[in-house]
Parts: sequence; C-alpha cells; structure tokens
Amino acid sequence: MHPGPHNAITDVPGVLVGQIERVDPPYLTGTTVVYLPGTAVASVDVRGGAPGTRETDLLAPVNSNGGVNAIVLTGGSAFGLDTAGGVMRWLEERGEGVRVGQGEYDVVPIVPAAVIFDLARGGDFKARPEPSWGTDAIAAATADPVALGNHGAGAGARARSLKGGVGSASVRLDDGTTVGALVVVNAAGSTVDADGNLYGARLGLGDEFADLRTPVEPPPPAAPGRNLIPGPSMNTVIAVVATDVPLDKAATQRMAMVAHDGLARAIDPIHTLVDGDSIFALSTRTTDEPPLSVTDPTALGRLETVYAAGARTLARGDRARDAERRVGGHPGRDDPELPGRLSVGVPDRLTYDLGSTPHRRKVPDRDRKTRPRADDRGR
Repeated sequence: MHPGPHNAITDVPGVLVGQIERVDPPYLTGTTVVYLPGTAVASVDVRGGAPGTRETDLLAPVNSNGGVNAIVLTGGSAFGLDTAGGVMRWLEERGEGVRVGQGEYDVVPIVPAAVIFDLARGGDFKARPEPSWGTDAIAAATADPVALGNHGAGAGARARSLKGGVGSASVRLDDGTTVGALVVVNAAGSTVDADGNLYGARLGLGDEFADLRTPVEPPPPAAPGRNLIPGPSMNTVIAVVATDVPLDKAATQRMAMVAHDGLARAIDPIHTLVDGDSIFALSTRTTDEPPLSVTDPTALGRLETVYAAGARTLARGDRARDAERRVGGHPGRDDPELPGRLSVGVPDRLTYDLGSTPHRRKVPDRDRKTRPRADDRGR
C-alpha cells in the first residue's frame, strides 16, 4: 500500500480537478470543481450543524439518481452555491447530464455542491465567487497533480486560528485499485494538539510528513472544549473521497459515512454546530465488474478495506508546497511585517511552516468574454 503517482484524488481514474481563486484585495476566496467526464456513482454524508449544500437529497440511495457529472466545493457561503450553475451551463453546452429529451443538448447536468464560510475574509463581504467561477474552474480541470494550500475553495479557509486550505492525497491498494481524497479545511476545531503536533501526521505513508515543523502560531490550549475560535465562528470542512472500486449507491454512501472518521482523527473538535462538515463519496466504476453491495456478505472484506483507506487518506491530507501567510483576520494575504512566516494551508496537514513561497493565480476578471475550450483542458 503506497500513495499514487500524484498523491492526490486525480490518481483515481476518471477524476479531474479544476480550481480558480482570487486573492487580490478585497478578494480571498475561490472555487474547486471535481469533474467526472464518465460520471460517477455518488452519495454524501452531512454531519456539521450548519451545512451549505445543493443537490444532496438526490444522492440518497433511496432516490433514483444514478450518477453525477461534477462536484463543486466553493467559498462564498450560501452565495457560493451559484457557482454550480456555471458548471451546469458548461456541461450543458457539451451535452453532458441526464438526458431528458431528443435533442443533443437536452440534458440536465447533476452537480452537487457544498460551501465553506469565508465571507469578508479579504475585506469585502461582497467579494465572493460568482457563477462564472464554476465555469472557469471546470474548464481548467485536468488529471494533473492538485494545486495545494491556498488554491480554489481553500484560498480564504482557516483552521481555528491558523491557515486552512485545500489538500489532497491518495493510496494505491494491494489489489491495484485506488482511493483518493480532496479536502477543504475551514474548521472551527484545531488540527494540532497542545504541543503543536499535527493530529493527522501519525497516519502518513512513507516520508510524506518529513518536512513538518512546529506551527508559527501558538498551539491551542489543552483543556477539553477549548479548541474553538473565541466568539461566534462560521466554518466548515468539505471533502470528496473517490475510488475506482465499483460500488453501488448504498455502498458509496457508506464510504462517505466512514470517511468522517478521518476528520475526527485529524481535527478536534469536529462536527460542531458552527461547522457544515460534509463529505461526498464517488465510485468511478471504470471497469465492467459488478458493483459491490453492503448486503453481499462476500463483498464485506473488500468494502471495509476501501472504507478504511478512504478515512485514512482523508486524515493524511497532503504534501504541501504552496503556502501563504496567515495575517490576523485575513489569512492568506502577505504581511510585510511578518517576513518568512508561512502557515501551510492543507488539510489535514495544516498550519505548519514549510518555508515555501506563495504562488498566486487569479480568477479571470468578471467581464472576461472567453474561456478555455474543452480541447485545451488536457482531458
């Protein structure tokens, strides 16, 4: 058992990721899209007390939907859900979705979404993702390594008083199948213990956590219940776990449920009333093998292996190399008075100083008229 070539969710066949962010004042937010050109069986498990989601009821095993075209993870709180509309329009233009008529483009794309709260973290409450951000993110989707840290939906994320962000990891199982995860950590709880040790590091594979150093900010207090941000907070951890193991819809939902164990291993506390913690699970089913079912006794061993791998992969997070500074109420923006202080924004390998240089990529201007063609996305 070892990480995939990218140690990212894009190691799972059939999974592409595109991200867009804007970090120029007054923006500090972004959008991440997991694109599934061949569709995928999907389900979801929501455990936070303040979720912001779209199209999650459709993913219940008792409902008739057979698959999704994309998953959107985005900043902007409930306003950010509009980005899913931009993803839908991009898919519609390519005839991807549930066919509802005879015409080539008579389709309804299925695009569930979840949001984090990052409003005003760049200084302006109205500087938030718009529908076109979803369009640009899916147009940029590739099977390449996932940009980590302050990219996409992680641009304005924080984990308690430390910088949050986007992370991704994968594992190649002994039978050759793959499990991957992508997470946006914007937690009310902490990712480090009272001694500054990263909770998720003990689950690392090989030397993927060898570069960790002590956080530059003080660690959280040790007393129970003291890990929350003082005063009102609005947070959320949102994630996608995926595998190429063929699963039916009930088995996929179980994967999402078990994946929350990974969050509990890496963040304390988790699933609070001010978090909207939500995990989507995907089975790309890239072979003709019959899907595994939770009601099949002969499948239980393989299912438990996949579920355990999903939870551990989610807790491992990723190897961060792109980092940003954490600055007061505006995590992620440069602070000239704090030279060299970099807090890694990767789940669940967060808030550690790796000494790397910030990399920035802005979302196209609002009045942009052209977008990448499908041929340019590297599919």
